[in-house]
Amino acid sequence: MLEKNIKISCQNIWKIFGPTPESILDNIQDYEGATKQDFLEQTGHVIAVKNVSFDVYENEIFVVMGLSGSGKSTLVRCINRLIEPTRGSVLIDNDDIAQMDKDALRELRRHKLSVVFQYFGLLPHRSVKDNVGFGLEIRGEKGREKDEKINAAIEQVGLKGWEKNQIDELSGGMQQRVGLARALAIGSEILLMDEPFSALDPLIRRQMQDEFVNISSEVKKTVVFITHDLLEAITLGDRIAIMRDGEIVQIGTPQEIVSYPADEYVSDFVKDVPKGRVILAKHIMSQPDLIINREKNLNETIEEMKANENKITFVVDDRQRMMGLMTIEQAEESLAEGKTKVHEVINEEYPSASRNDTIEDCLYLDNTENLPVVVLGRNKRLLGMITRQTIINSMQSGNITNEDNTEQ
Repeated sequence: MLEKNIKISCQNIWKIFGPTPESILDNIQDYEGATKQDFLEQTGHVIAVKNVSFDVYENEIFVVMGLSGSGKSTLVRCINRLIEPTRGSVLIDNDDIAQMDKDALRELRRHKLSVVFQYFGLLPHRSVKDNVGFGLEIRGEKGREKDEKINAAIEQVGLKGWEKNQIDELSGGMQQRVGLARALAIGSEILLMDEPFSALDPLIRRQMQDEFVNISSEVKKTVVFITHDLLEAITLGDRIAIMRDGEIVQIGTPQEIVSYPADEYVSDFVKDVPKGRVILAKHIMSQPDLIINREKNLNETIEEMKANENKITFVVDDRQRMMGLMTIEQAEESLAEGKTKVHEVINEEYPSASRNDTIEDCLYLDNTENLPVVVLGRNKRLLGMITRQTIINSMQSGNITNEDNTEQ
Protein backbone atom coordinates (compact mmCIF):
# COMPACT_ATOMS: atom_id res chain seq x y z
CA MET A 1 0.00 0.00 0.00
CA LEU A 2 1.20 3.49 -0.82
CA GLU A 3 2.30 5.64 2.09
CA LYS A 4 -0.53 7.89 3.23
CA ASN A 5 -0.14 11.65 3.26
CA ILE A 6 -1.05 13.24 6.60
CA LYS A 7 -3.32 16.23 6.02
CA ILE A 8 -4.13 17.17 9.64
CA SER A 9 -2.02 16.35 12.69
CA CYS A 10 -3.32 17.18 16.16
CA GLN A 11 -0.58 16.85 18.76
CA ASN A 12 -1.25 16.89 22.51
CA ILE A 13 -4.24 19.23 22.31
CA TRP A 14 -5.59 20.58 25.61
CA LYS A 15 -8.49 22.95 26.06
CA ILE A 16 -9.28 24.11 29.58
CA PHE A 17 -11.99 26.70 30.20
CA GLY A 18 -11.62 28.97 33.20
CA PRO A 19 -9.82 32.07 34.49
CA THR A 20 -6.23 30.69 34.53
CA PRO A 21 -6.08 27.59 32.33
CA GLU A 22 -2.30 27.69 31.77
CA SER A 23 -1.53 27.66 35.49
CA ILE A 24 -3.92 24.76 36.01
CA LEU A 25 -2.31 22.83 33.18
CA ASP A 26 1.15 23.37 34.66
CA ASN A 27 -0.02 21.47 37.74
CA ILE A 28 -2.37 19.02 36.07
CA GLN A 29 -0.64 16.04 37.70
CA ASP A 30 -2.07 17.18 41.05
CA TYR A 31 -5.55 16.28 39.81
CA GLU A 32 -4.79 12.80 38.48
CA GLY A 33 -7.83 10.59 38.83
CA ALA A 34 -10.25 13.45 39.51
CA THR A 35 -13.58 13.31 37.70
CA LYS A 36 -14.71 16.17 35.52
CA GLN A 37 -17.06 17.33 38.27
CA ASP A 38 -14.38 17.02 40.98
CA PHE A 39 -11.98 19.03 38.82
CA LEU A 40 -14.55 21.79 38.37
CA GLU A 41 -15.28 21.96 42.09
CA GLN A 42 -11.59 22.01 43.05
CA THR A 43 -10.30 24.45 40.44
CA GLY A 44 -13.20 26.35 38.93
CA HIS A 45 -12.05 25.12 35.51
CA VAL A 46 -13.43 22.66 32.97
CA ILE A 47 -11.27 20.28 30.93
CA ALA A 48 -12.98 20.14 27.53
CA VAL A 49 -10.16 18.44 25.59
CA LYS A 50 -7.49 16.42 27.38
CA ASN A 51 -4.15 15.69 25.70
CA VAL A 52 -5.63 14.57 22.38
CA SER A 53 -3.40 13.43 19.51
CA PHE A 54 -4.32 11.94 16.13
CA ASP A 55 -3.56 12.23 12.41
CA VAL A 56 -6.04 12.55 9.56
CA TYR A 57 -4.94 11.29 6.16
CA GLU A 58 -5.55 12.99 2.84
CA ASN A 59 -9.01 12.18 1.41
CA GLU A 60 -9.97 10.32 4.58
CA ILE A 61 -13.31 10.67 6.36
CA PHE A 62 -12.25 10.76 10.01
CA VAL A 63 -15.22 10.61 12.38
CA VAL A 64 -15.03 11.87 15.97
CA MET A 65 -17.85 10.32 17.99
CA GLY A 66 -18.95 10.88 21.57
CA LEU A 67 -21.88 11.72 23.79
CA SER A 68 -22.86 15.25 24.74
CA GLY A 69 -20.09 16.86 26.79
CA SER A 70 -17.37 14.53 25.51
CA GLY A 71 -15.42 17.40 23.94
CA LYS A 72 -15.87 16.52 20.28
CA SER A 73 -17.27 19.89 19.15
CA THR A 74 -14.63 21.80 21.10
CA LEU A 75 -11.97 19.65 19.48
CA VAL A 76 -13.14 20.35 15.93
CA ARG A 77 -13.21 24.08 16.69
CA CYS A 78 -9.62 23.87 17.88
CA ILE A 79 -8.63 22.50 14.48
CA ASN A 80 -9.45 25.79 12.73
CA ARG A 81 -8.88 28.02 15.78
CA LEU A 82 -12.47 29.07 16.23
CA ILE A 83 -11.44 28.09 19.76
CA GLU A 84 -7.82 28.61 20.80
CA PRO A 85 -6.26 25.44 22.28
CA THR A 86 -4.80 25.95 25.73
CA ARG A 87 -1.80 23.90 24.68
CA GLY A 88 -0.72 21.64 21.81
CA SER A 89 -0.39 22.08 18.08
CA VAL A 90 -2.55 21.56 15.01
CA LEU A 91 -0.60 21.02 11.79
CA ILE A 92 -2.37 21.36 8.44
CA ASP A 93 -0.10 20.29 5.60
CA ASN A 94 2.73 20.59 8.17
CA ASP A 95 1.90 24.25 8.90
CA ASP A 96 1.16 24.95 12.59
CA ILE A 97 -1.99 27.06 12.65
CA ALA A 98 -1.13 28.27 16.16
CA GLN A 99 1.75 30.23 14.59
CA MET A 100 -0.41 31.83 11.90
CA ASP A 101 -1.26 35.52 12.09
CA LYS A 102 -4.77 36.76 11.35
CA ASP A 103 -4.14 37.18 7.63
CA ALA A 104 -2.71 33.68 7.19
CA LEU A 105 -5.53 32.17 9.24
CA ARG A 106 -8.10 34.03 7.16
CA GLU A 107 -6.55 32.69 3.96
CA LEU A 108 -6.58 29.17 5.38
CA ARG A 109 -10.29 29.42 6.13
CA ARG A 110 -11.13 30.96 2.78
CA HIS A 111 -9.24 28.55 0.56
CA LYS A 112 -8.25 25.32 2.31
CA LEU A 113 -10.66 24.64 5.16
CA SER A 114 -14.47 24.90 5.31
CA VAL A 115 -16.92 24.25 8.14
CA VAL A 116 -20.42 22.78 7.91
CA PHE A 117 -22.39 23.23 11.14
CA GLN A 118 -25.49 21.53 12.52
CA TYR A 119 -27.66 24.59 12.07
CA PHE A 120 -26.65 25.42 8.53
CA GLY A 121 -25.73 29.12 9.06
CA LEU A 122 -27.66 30.13 5.94
CA LEU A 123 -28.77 33.67 5.10
CA PRO A 124 -32.61 33.66 4.99
CA HIS A 125 -32.88 36.81 2.84
CA ARG A 126 -30.77 35.26 0.06
CA SER A 127 -31.59 32.69 -2.60
CA VAL A 128 -30.12 29.21 -2.77
CA LYS A 129 -27.63 30.33 -5.41
CA ASP A 130 -26.56 33.37 -3.40
CA ASN A 131 -26.11 31.28 -0.26
CA VAL A 132 -24.00 28.72 -2.09
CA GLY A 133 -21.87 31.49 -3.55
CA PHE A 134 -21.46 33.43 -0.32
CA GLY A 135 -17.99 32.06 0.45
CA LEU A 136 -16.83 32.81 -3.09
CA GLU A 137 -18.21 36.33 -2.74
CA ILE A 138 -16.27 36.87 0.47
CA ARG A 139 -13.19 35.63 -1.35
CA GLY A 140 -13.74 38.27 -4.03
CA GLU A 141 -14.58 35.96 -6.93
CA LYS A 142 -16.86 37.21 -9.70
CA GLY A 143 -18.18 36.43 -13.14
CA ARG A 144 -18.45 33.19 -15.08
CA GLU A 145 -15.90 31.24 -13.02
CA LYS A 146 -17.84 31.96 -9.84
CA ASP A 147 -21.15 30.94 -11.47
CA GLU A 148 -19.64 27.71 -12.77
CA LYS A 149 -18.44 26.75 -9.28
CA ILE A 150 -21.86 27.54 -7.78
CA ASN A 151 -23.77 25.59 -10.43
CA ALA A 152 -21.46 22.58 -10.13
CA ALA A 153 -21.88 22.48 -6.34
CA ILE A 154 -25.66 22.84 -6.55
CA GLU A 155 -25.83 19.96 -9.02
CA GLN A 156 -23.57 17.79 -6.86
CA VAL A 157 -25.98 18.01 -3.91
CA GLY A 158 -29.08 17.45 -6.04
CA LEU A 159 -30.57 20.98 -5.90
CA LYS A 160 -30.51 21.82 -9.59
CA GLY A 161 -33.66 23.79 -10.40
CA TRP A 162 -33.87 25.31 -6.91
CA GLU A 163 -31.28 28.04 -7.49
CA LYS A 164 -33.74 30.96 -7.23
CA ASN A 165 -35.72 29.70 -4.25
CA GLN A 166 -35.49 31.40 -0.87
CA ILE A 167 -34.11 29.43 2.06
CA ASP A 168 -37.40 29.42 3.99
CA GLU A 169 -39.01 27.62 1.04
CA LEU A 170 -36.77 24.59 1.57
CA SER A 171 -37.10 21.61 3.88
CA GLY A 172 -34.50 20.97 6.58
CA GLY A 173 -32.77 18.38 4.44
CA MET A 174 -32.61 20.72 1.46
CA GLN A 175 -31.23 23.50 3.64
CA GLN A 176 -28.48 21.17 4.80
CA ARG A 177 -27.70 20.43 1.15
CA VAL A 178 -27.28 24.17 0.59
CA GLY A 179 -24.80 24.32 3.47
CA LEU A 180 -22.86 21.41 2.02
CA ALA A 181 -22.95 22.96 -1.47
CA ARG A 182 -21.53 26.20 -0.08
CA ALA A 183 -18.56 24.28 1.34
CA LEU A 184 -18.08 22.37 -1.92
CA ALA A 185 -18.25 25.54 -4.05
CA ILE A 186 -15.31 27.04 -2.20
CA GLY A 187 -13.24 24.04 -3.25
CA SER A 188 -11.64 23.56 0.15
CA GLU A 189 -9.41 20.54 0.54
CA ILE A 190 -10.63 20.01 4.12
CA LEU A 191 -14.19 19.90 5.47
CA LEU A 192 -14.94 20.14 9.20
CA MET A 193 -18.50 18.91 9.76
CA ASP A 194 -19.99 19.38 13.23
CA GLU A 195 -23.04 17.10 13.55
CA PRO A 196 -24.38 18.39 10.21
CA PHE A 197 -27.28 15.94 9.97
CA SER A 198 -28.36 15.60 13.61
CA ALA A 199 -31.19 18.18 13.36
CA LEU A 200 -32.84 16.28 10.49
CA ASP A 201 -35.66 13.76 10.63
CA PRO A 202 -34.39 10.14 10.61
CA LEU A 203 -35.39 9.37 7.00
CA ILE A 204 -33.96 12.63 5.64
CA ARG A 205 -30.86 12.09 7.76
CA ARG A 206 -30.26 8.68 6.19
CA GLN A 207 -30.76 10.17 2.73
CA MET A 208 -28.21 12.89 3.49
CA GLN A 209 -25.73 10.29 4.76
CA ASP A 210 -26.11 8.31 1.53
CA GLU A 211 -25.79 11.49 -0.52
CA PHE A 212 -22.67 12.51 1.36
CA VAL A 213 -21.10 9.10 0.77
CA ASN A 214 -21.80 9.39 -2.96
CA ILE A 215 -20.40 12.91 -3.12
CA SER A 216 -17.31 11.89 -1.15
CA SER A 217 -16.54 9.09 -3.60
CA GLU A 218 -16.47 11.61 -6.45
CA VAL A 219 -15.13 14.79 -4.84
CA LYS A 220 -11.97 13.93 -2.93
CA LYS A 221 -11.92 15.79 0.38
CA THR A 222 -10.32 15.32 3.75
CA VAL A 223 -13.19 15.30 6.24
CA VAL A 224 -13.37 15.53 10.02
CA PHE A 225 -16.96 14.58 10.85
CA ILE A 226 -18.45 15.04 14.34
CA THR A 227 -21.38 12.91 15.50
CA HIS A 228 -22.95 11.33 18.58
CA ASP A 229 -24.48 8.52 16.51
CA LEU A 230 -22.48 5.28 16.26
CA LEU A 231 -24.35 4.00 13.20
CA GLU A 232 -23.68 7.28 11.41
CA ALA A 233 -20.01 7.05 12.37
CA ILE A 234 -19.76 3.51 11.05
CA THR A 235 -21.62 4.33 7.84
CA LEU A 236 -19.49 7.36 6.96
CA GLY A 237 -16.11 6.88 8.57
CA ASP A 238 -12.91 5.41 7.20
CA ARG A 239 -11.71 5.62 10.81
CA ILE A 240 -13.47 6.57 14.04
CA ALA A 241 -12.17 8.26 17.20
CA ILE A 242 -14.38 7.73 20.26
CA MET A 243 -14.22 10.46 22.92
CA ARG A 244 -15.17 10.44 26.59
CA ASP A 245 -14.67 13.32 29.06
CA GLY A 246 -12.32 15.14 26.70
CA GLU A 247 -10.11 12.14 25.93
CA ILE A 248 -9.92 9.79 22.97
CA VAL A 249 -10.42 6.26 24.25
CA GLN A 250 -10.09 4.43 20.92
CA ILE A 251 -9.21 5.12 17.30
CA GLY A 252 -9.81 2.49 14.64
CA THR A 253 -11.68 1.47 11.54
CA PRO A 254 -15.39 0.70 11.99
CA GLN A 255 -14.40 -2.96 11.72
CA GLU A 256 -11.91 -2.61 14.59
CA ILE A 257 -14.21 -0.53 16.79
CA VAL A 258 -17.09 -2.99 16.50
CA SER A 259 -14.97 -6.13 16.81
CA TYR A 260 -12.29 -5.01 19.26
CA PRO A 261 -13.73 -2.39 21.66
CA ALA A 262 -10.94 -0.91 23.78
CA ASP A 263 -12.83 -0.82 27.06
CA GLU A 264 -16.22 -1.23 28.71
CA TYR A 265 -17.30 2.26 27.58
CA VAL A 266 -16.80 1.38 23.91
CA SER A 267 -18.27 -2.09 24.46
CA ASP A 268 -21.50 -0.49 25.68
CA PHE A 269 -21.71 1.47 22.45
CA VAL A 270 -21.22 -1.48 20.14
CA LYS A 271 -22.76 -4.41 22.04
CA ASP A 272 -26.04 -4.29 20.13
CA VAL A 273 -24.53 -3.53 16.75
CA PRO A 274 -25.17 -6.29 14.18
CA LYS A 275 -21.76 -6.52 12.53
CA GLY A 276 -23.04 -7.84 9.24
CA ARG A 277 -25.25 -4.79 8.83
CA VAL A 278 -22.77 -2.06 9.79
CA ILE A 279 -19.39 -3.23 8.51
CA LEU A 280 -19.20 -2.17 4.88
CA ALA A 281 -17.44 -3.64 1.88
CA LYS A 282 -14.97 -0.72 1.86
CA HIS A 283 -13.83 -1.63 5.38
CA ILE A 284 -12.66 -5.13 4.51
CA MET A 285 -11.87 -5.09 0.79
CA SER A 286 -8.35 -5.72 -0.42
CA GLN A 287 -6.52 -5.12 -3.67
CA PRO A 288 -6.63 -8.07 -6.10
CA ASP A 289 -3.31 -9.85 -6.49
CA LEU A 290 -3.42 -9.71 -10.27
CA ILE A 291 -5.14 -7.14 -12.51
CA ILE A 292 -4.59 -7.34 -16.27
CA ASN A 293 -5.78 -5.52 -19.36
CA ARG A 294 -8.37 -7.23 -21.55
CA GLU A 295 -6.04 -7.05 -24.59
CA LYS A 296 -3.20 -8.94 -22.92
CA ASN A 297 -1.80 -12.10 -24.50
CA LEU A 298 -3.40 -15.19 -23.00
CA ASN A 299 -0.25 -17.32 -22.88
CA GLU A 300 1.71 -14.56 -21.09
CA THR A 301 -1.11 -14.15 -18.59
CA ILE A 302 -1.10 -17.87 -17.79
CA GLU A 303 2.64 -17.79 -17.19
CA GLU A 304 2.22 -14.79 -14.88
CA MET A 305 -0.60 -16.47 -12.97
CA LYS A 306 1.44 -19.62 -12.47
CA ALA A 307 4.57 -17.71 -11.44
CA ASN A 308 2.61 -15.83 -8.75
CA GLU A 309 0.37 -18.77 -7.86
CA ASN A 310 -2.76 -16.81 -8.81
CA LYS A 311 -5.85 -18.93 -9.28
CA ILE A 312 -7.87 -16.01 -10.56
CA THR A 313 -7.20 -12.70 -12.31
CA PHE A 314 -9.25 -9.52 -12.64
CA VAL A 315 -9.62 -8.13 -16.15
CA VAL A 316 -10.07 -4.40 -16.78
CA ASP A 317 -10.04 -2.01 -19.72
CA ASP A 318 -7.77 0.99 -20.20
CA ARG A 319 -9.87 3.03 -17.74
CA GLN A 320 -9.71 0.42 -14.99
CA ARG A 321 -13.34 -0.53 -15.58
CA MET A 322 -14.13 -4.10 -14.64
CA MET A 323 -14.56 -6.41 -17.62
CA GLY A 324 -14.68 -9.77 -15.86
CA LEU A 325 -12.82 -12.56 -14.08
CA MET A 326 -10.67 -15.37 -15.43
CA THR A 327 -9.56 -18.50 -13.57
CA ILE A 328 -6.37 -20.39 -14.40
CA GLU A 329 -8.48 -23.38 -15.48
CA GLN A 330 -10.51 -21.27 -17.92
CA ALA A 331 -7.33 -19.72 -19.30
CA GLU A 332 -5.58 -23.04 -19.92
CA GLU A 333 -8.66 -24.64 -21.50
CA SER A 334 -9.14 -21.64 -23.81
CA LEU A 335 -5.47 -21.62 -24.82
CA ALA A 336 -5.77 -25.29 -25.78
CA GLU A 337 -8.78 -24.35 -27.94
CA GLY A 338 -6.63 -21.86 -29.86
CA LYS A 339 -7.69 -18.60 -28.21
CA THR A 340 -4.93 -16.02 -27.80
CA LYS A 341 -6.38 -12.93 -26.06
CA VAL A 342 -7.71 -12.52 -22.54
CA HIS A 343 -10.92 -10.79 -23.68
CA GLU A 344 -11.91 -14.01 -25.49
CA VAL A 345 -11.95 -15.91 -22.21
CA ILE A 346 -13.24 -13.68 -19.43
CA ASN A 347 -16.31 -14.54 -17.38
CA GLU A 348 -18.58 -11.50 -17.33
CA GLU A 349 -20.83 -13.00 -14.66
CA TYR A 350 -19.44 -12.46 -11.16
CA PRO A 351 -20.71 -11.33 -7.73
CA SER A 352 -20.29 -7.58 -7.24
CA ALA A 353 -21.01 -4.95 -4.62
CA SER A 354 -20.52 -1.23 -4.07
CA ARG A 355 -18.04 -0.02 -1.47
CA ASN A 356 -20.96 0.96 0.81
CA ASP A 357 -22.82 -2.35 0.68
CA THR A 358 -22.86 -4.22 3.98
CA ILE A 359 -20.97 -7.47 4.38
CA GLU A 360 -24.29 -9.17 5.09
CA ASP A 361 -25.39 -8.12 1.60
CA CYS A 362 -22.14 -9.51 0.20
CA LEU A 363 -22.53 -12.80 2.05
CA TYR A 364 -25.88 -13.56 0.47
CA LEU A 365 -24.96 -12.75 -3.11
CA ASP A 366 -25.58 -15.54 -5.63
CA ASN A 367 -22.10 -17.11 -5.71
CA THR A 368 -22.23 -20.84 -6.27
CA GLU A 369 -18.70 -20.86 -7.73
CA ASN A 370 -17.22 -19.28 -4.58
CA LEU A 371 -15.72 -16.40 -6.55
CA PRO A 372 -14.47 -13.28 -4.75
CA VAL A 373 -16.94 -10.41 -4.49
CA VAL A 374 -15.79 -7.62 -6.79
CA VAL A 375 -16.16 -4.14 -5.26
CA LEU A 376 -17.05 -1.59 -7.93
CA GLY A 377 -17.26 2.18 -8.01
CA ARG A 378 -19.09 4.36 -10.47
CA ASN A 379 -18.90 3.26 -14.13
CA LYS A 380 -17.80 -0.20 -12.95
CA ARG A 381 -14.38 1.03 -11.84
CA LEU A 382 -12.55 -1.73 -9.96
CA LEU A 383 -11.97 -0.76 -6.32
CA GLY A 384 -11.15 -4.07 -4.66
CA MET A 385 -12.24 -7.58 -3.80
CA ILE A 386 -13.56 -9.54 -0.84
CA THR A 387 -13.24 -13.29 -0.35
CA ARG A 388 -16.06 -15.25 1.23
CA GLN A 389 -13.76 -16.25 4.10
CA THR A 390 -12.98 -12.59 4.81
CA ILE A 391 -16.71 -11.86 5.06
CA ILE A 392 -17.26 -14.75 7.48
CA ASN A 393 -14.25 -13.76 9.58
CA SER A 394 -15.48 -10.17 9.80
CA MET A 395 -18.81 -11.29 11.20
CA GLN A 396 -17.17 -13.38 13.92
CA SER A 397 -15.99 -11.52 17.01
CA GLY A 398 -12.26 -11.75 17.64
CA ASN A 399 -11.51 -13.27 14.26
CA ILE A 400 -10.97 -10.27 11.98
CA THR A 401 -8.49 -10.25 9.15
CA ASN A 402 -6.56 -7.00 9.08
CA GLU A 403 -4.98 -7.69 5.69
CA ASP A 404 -8.22 -6.85 3.96
CA ASN A 405 -8.62 -3.34 5.33
CA THR A 406 -7.58 -1.43 2.24
CA GLU A 407 -9.04 2.09 2.19
CA GLN A 408 -10.09 3.67 -1.08
